[in-house]
Amino acid sequence: MKQEETIAIQVNGELRDVPTGLTMLGLLHFLGINEKRVAVEWNREIAKPALWAEGKIQPGDEIEVVHFVGGG
Repeated sequence: MKQEETIAIQVNGELRDVPTGLTMLGLLHFLGINEKRVAVEWNREIAKPALWAEGKIQPGDEIEVVHFVGGG
């Protein structure tokens, strides 16, 4: 059985190994995060949701995921 290749990235300051070839949208799904309820900073720049399905996550990327919280 072939072992899946992984890359090391930082997610919210924590080092994580994730499968190679993921897009931002794929990463969110891999992490079990609902993409409709978060904002993402990708290498210190706000990542527009329209582009999440395009760019590939690279080794060493720094990603911050901020969850929206409702209330009043």
